[in-house]
Amino acid sequence: MSTPQSATLTLACELIARDSTTPDDAGCQQLIGQRLAACGFQLEPMRFGEVDNLWARRGSAQPVLCFAGHTDVVPTGPLERWDTAPFQPVIRDGMLYGRGAADMKGSLAAMVVAIERFVAAHPAHRGSIALLITSDEEGPATEGTVKVVETLVARNEQVDWCIVGEPSSTELVGDVVKNGRRGSLNARLLVKGRQGHVAYPHLARNPIHLAAPALAELADEVWDQGNAFFPPTSFQISNIHSGTGATNVVPGELEALINFRFSTESTVEGLQERVCDILDRHGLDYELQWTLSGLPFLTEPGELLDGVAAAIRQVTGRETQPSTSGGTSDGRFIATMGTQVVELGPVNATIHQLNEHVSASDLDTLTEIYFTTLQRLLA
Repeated sequence: MSTPQSATLTLACELIARDSTTPDDAGCQQLIGQRLAACGFQLEPMRFGEVDNLWARRGSAQPVLCFAGHTDVVPTGPLERWDTAPFQPVIRDGMLYGRGAADMKGSLAAMVVAIERFVAAHPAHRGSIALLITSDEEGPATEGTVKVVETLVARNEQVDWCIVGEPSSTELVGDVVKNGRRGSLNARLLVKGRQGHVAYPHLARNPIHLAAPALAELADEVWDQGNAFFPPTSFQISNIHSGTGATNVVPGELEALINFRFSTESTVEGLQERVCDILDRHGLDYELQWTLSGLPFLTEPGELLDGVAAAIRQVTGRETQPSTSGGTSDGRFIATMGTQVVELGPVNATIHQLNEHVSASDLDTLTEIYFTTLQRLLA
């Protein structure tokens, strides 16, 4: 006789079965909303452009504990290279397979079930519980959480604590929580030269030759030393292009795409100024187009981080490790509200990969951690 699935695993399978490749929500938010409405949440769908978002709240008092996540998933990649269909959830050898199992429909299911359990046990809980769900996290992230946050700020709605369900764990669920993220600053650098014949270099100006020393200096520069929470700021050239494809033509332009992952020890303006100083010192004729993907944020030890760490300890017996490593998340938008933000989710070993999977029992453990955190903060 087979063991019945847990409530979390059942909901995770229902969500994975919906092809919500970004920015399509595929009805996931409606499914979640129905369950939240049944336990007293007020639902506020927010659609911006082609993106569906959901703001759901139970209660009107402070403090507000918000769970945040996304229903969209990255593209599957070659279907023939999956062992099982990506949108047909399969449980095999204790693992749940399917696109979004780890990133992050498993977390969403754990959040909803934990909230249902908590509200049933504490119908008159203090403060408020909220969920902020978007279908634009894996895409451009321009019509999702950032727009919902703008709406909340415009009407003076404050969020005190936020748990983002990003897969933060490395080997065991809860072994790592993200209590901050580095900022991400991008630029398109165009270095101008003069096109000409390679046999007559005195009549041309080769932008590759001109730019190479400056790019090398940028790559060698120490931008800051980091701090107790962040590693030093990193600079990377992610793309470079120049030339016509012909072997006998000196190119007229060079284009380079650069990225900073920066700590709270650096500022956007400071990094931009230092880049320009180096380029100017090399006498380059250039253009720069900057794009800020997100500012760094940090949640220092306090009510939220301490509460989450205590819940992990109570449920698993292990001590969690706060970390600011990795890429960006929608937590960067929520943190601008002055909100304490942490990311806590399942093991991230297979996120965005073929045959994405997560331990089925880990999702039940994660549900227990979310439930215990709710008890510690709002019971």
